[in-house]
Amino acid sequence: MQKQLESADILIVGAGPAGSVAAALLRKQGRQVLVIEREQFPRFSIGESLLPQSMQYLEEAGMLRAVVEAGFQYKNGAAFMKDGVYTDFDFRDKHSEGWGTTYQVQRADFDHLLAKEAAKQGAEIRFRHEVLDIELGQPGGRSLVTVKDPDGMQYQVDAGFILDASGFGRILPRLLKLETPSNFPVRGAIFTHVKDGIGPDAGFDRNKIRVTVHPKHTNVWFWTIPFAGGRCSLGVVAETSYLEQYQGSPTERLQMIVAEEPSLAGLLKDAAWDTPARQITGYSANVDKLWGEGYALLGNAGEFLDPVFSSGVTIAVRSASLAAAALKRQFAGETVDWQADYGAPLRKGVDTFRAFVESWYEGGFQAIIFHERQQPEIRRMISAILAGYAWDQSNPYVKETARRLAALEAACKLG
Repeated sequence: MQKQLESADILIVGAGPAGSVAAALLRKQGRQVLVIEREQFPRFSIGESLLPQSMQYLEEAGMLRAVVEAGFQYKNGAAFMKDGVYTDFDFRDKHSEGWGTTYQVQRADFDHLLAKEAAKQGAEIRFRHEVLDIELGQPGGRSLVTVKDPDGMQYQVDAGFILDASGFGRILPRLLKLETPSNFPVRGAIFTHVKDGIGPDAGFDRNKIRVTVHPKHTNVWFWTIPFAGGRCSLGVVAETSYLEQYQGSPTERLQMIVAEEPSLAGLLKDAAWDTPARQITGYSANVDKLWGEGYALLGNAGEFLDPVFSSGVTIAVRSASLAAAALKRQFAGETVDWQADYGAPLRKGVDTFRAFVESWYEGGFQAIIFHERQQPEIRRMISAILAGYAWDQSNPYVKETARRLAALEAACKLG
């Protein structure tokens, strides 16, 4: 038996950071917002090292105080290690205006916090409800969404607009066949949380994520993300062909690969591996467009690049802010050019991050950040992008990313 037809101004698929921030921003506009989330929160997710740029959008959404008071691990930068050589960036020393600090968070707690804040602002969030089908192009530009509740009952929602914030679920890209192949090789990640046992004399800055390059394979790298309370997130990223060389459980495979990097193995020599490791493969994703008649794709539902620079949550909440601003004008009766006001500006920052990710795996960006003689002003421009300010056109490495990055790579490789 099917339930009665419901109605919503805006239906959001997914209650992660993109969905929750969008819901809160739209509630500030007085819109009726229904969020459909397949999982029950809190639930595990990676993408745990936030970038300072994201704080602006949490502030816009009225969530900043809750995040600050939650007790997450303070973060002021990023550190890199390669062949025993260490370098770091303090995000407070950067080219762009704006936040220079943020947090490193267990996403189960962080995402649940944001969802609860959106609900406090009046968004209706339905956990363990699953979107089965979306029929666009209904009368008045509306959409008909079929949903299944936790009891297996189906119901339909007549939605004025849909925001797909379903993350790796990628509901609309799959239903509308919007997905296009990523230009990145198929990579995977094996990851876990550990009680790290890192002592105060280990030379480890808990206020920064540490990215460690494998000593023999420059396209293989590890993340170490400290949390409050003596725990950290640990993972390795590599092409799947590399990861498949190792036998055993995901935990055993991760331990074997960590053992190959002396500085990381030494740092974690007293760690308690108390959480089974997990693996994901082929996470990079792309679409041919980020919006269409009656819908827009937010965050990972549209594109996911790579975890190396922790850009995922920042892109997610930036997309939520851009979409909410466009919807405010649209609901006021204005004609919105979604490509000019949403698709193109969002892609600009994504493409900046993409160029840096590509350069990292090709070795050029590694040559830049480990170079012995670094010009302070260029460091500040790079620091701004690593802090998430990939949309700041006053930064030459944003305005002319490819040309500037290529020139800097060439200069660093020459010495």
